[in-house]
Amino acid sequence: MAVKLLAFSGSLRKASFNHKLIEHAADLARSRGATVNVVSLTSFDMPIYNQDDEDASGLPDGALKFRKLMKESDGFIIGCPEYNGSMSAALKNAIDWASRPYADEKPLECFAGKIVALTAASPGGLGGIRGLDHVREILSNIQCYIVPGMVSVGSIHEAFGDDGNLTNDRTRAMLDTLIERTVTACAKLNGAG
Repeated sequence: MAVKLLAFSGSLRKASFNHKLIEHAADLARSRGATVNVVSLTSFDMPIYNQDDEDASGLPDGALKFRKLMKESDGFIIGCPEYNGSMSAALKNAIDWASRPYADEKPLECFAGKIVALTAASPGGLGGIRGLDHVREILSNIQCYIVPGMVSVGSIHEAFGDDGNLTNDRTRAMLDTLIERTVTACAKLNGAG
């Protein structure tokens, strides 16, 4: 059985650089035999988490659909835009909804044991790296395995060539290594492949 990955970005912008980067990473994973489902958080209606709303109405349909995709996956490729030195509200909100107990699920079923590759992209020089540590800490706390070698790409507006590939050899090699480690770890730890 092939490794199954879910790829998504914490950016809601249509022309998101972080989404473009995870699409590129997804292609690298597919070249290694993985099945990758690339989605946008805008496809899942998830209001800002409020336990009063959850108590009154349960989990929203969008959160249930997103959680289903997460549970069906061996791991995730996540594009993490940096907003004011941290993660985006959209990404944190998706994590919050997916972490809620539901029906007869095991605790943290959407996250426990999942292999996660983290990337970030920014027009700035640091490439969004400051926010990656926050995402890594949160996901580690909810039982994900974070693949070493998080990749941040600065000057992302200049990072892709006309052919759609990353132009910087070092960046391309770092992303390739991250994805190779992700697919290999999923195959070994989750019994896929």
